[in-house]
Amino acid sequence: MRHRIVVLGAGYTGAIAAGRLAKRLHPDDTEITVVNADADFVERVRMHQLATGQELRRRSLSEVYAGTGVKLRLARVTAVDADRKTVALLDDQGAAEIGYDTLVYALGSTAADHGVPGVAEHAYDIAGRPSALRLRDRLAQLTAGATVLVVGGGLTGLEAVTEIAEARPDLDVALAARGGLGDWLNDRAQRHLRGVCDRLGITVHEHTDVARVAATGVVTGDGRVIPAQVTVWTTGFAVHPIAAATTLTVADTGQIVVDDTMRSVSHPDVYAVGDAGLAAGPAGKPLRMSCASGTPMAWQAADAIAARLTGQTKIPKAPLRYFNQCVSLGRRDGIIQYVTADDLARPALLTGKLAARYKEVVCRGAAWSIAHPVLYPVRRRRTSTTRSEVLTAAS
Repeated sequence: MRHRIVVLGAGYTGAIAAGRLAKRLHPDDTEITVVNADADFVERVRMHQLATGQELRRRSLSEVYAGTGVKLRLARVTAVDADRKTVALLDDQGAAEIGYDTLVYALGSTAADHGVPGVAEHAYDIAGRPSALRLRDRLAQLTAGATVLVVGGGLTGLEAVTEIAEARPDLDVALAARGGLGDWLNDRAQRHLRGVCDRLGITVHEHTDVARVAATGVVTGDGRVIPAQVTVWTTGFAVHPIAAATTLTVADTGQIVVDDTMRSVSHPDVYAVGDAGLAAGPAGKPLRMSCASGTPMAWQAADAIAARLTGQTKIPKAPLRYFNQCVSLGRRDGIIQYVTADDLARPALLTGKLAARYKEVVCRGAAWSIAHPVLYPVRRRRTSTTRSEVLTAAS
């Protein structure tokens, strides 16, 4: 009987893991199924572009996996039973269930409201395609002089506010950041960022904590009112609650706690990658939710699964570390902040058009690798363990 590998989610990490497994394992011995609610691969790192009216290239997952041996199941995951090793699904035909021998949990995350009143009712986010399209429709309704406030001074907030300001110079665009503007960047990068915000006419509210969102703006922690006809919420991500409802060991964040091979510490047949997994990076520091973290996590999980199934005694190690932070500031500007292995800013950086091109190459490269999962020379190994043996092997 073939070993059943089920990958939940086909974002960056799930798609990468599935494609890498297809390259590593022989299809006569394994059955790889990807479960995803969307028929297309969504470039999440470009949702700020989609929100401002730019058209993104669509990549059909059925075309991506054609000829690879990977099966695509279009459905929404509603529950996981880690003890029975089943996944509950909901698709066009209704409720269903699928079993697995090895599970790769890559359901990712959604926008986090942090319990702030009014976010769900009045704010927009760009955590996924539906919400980005909703924001795009709203921005298109705005007339000259309308006010837009982006809340959140992290990477997503900076990319969103500069993209909106560049695409709609007729709008009054502002940013509210809890800390200083780009205060995790080095001094030269911060100066460049301030220059970009000045050039694009962005009003920056630094050290501003938003306590409540209303239809006409936000109220800050110190009682100030910042008016906004549209509020865009980019204050971080929260994982889907499915894992927390299982018997899997999860952190307070709801992320599945994994070892250095991305294997669940409580269930050896489950691997968690991307935002859904809590993994330690250099010096034991948890990896942040990002594509930069998720990609090597997916490599590590796929290589570990393949190694264990094929009887390899040594599991390959992926580079679970950081090299740079890529920030687009509109279509013609950006910052590439080089960082230490544990994500602290180094003196070196790129700015301007060169940084924008660099970021574009990174984004295109990631999407291309997902769209061509087995184009490279592959060596598909035969498995050396049965289903029952896999449960106890290398645990």
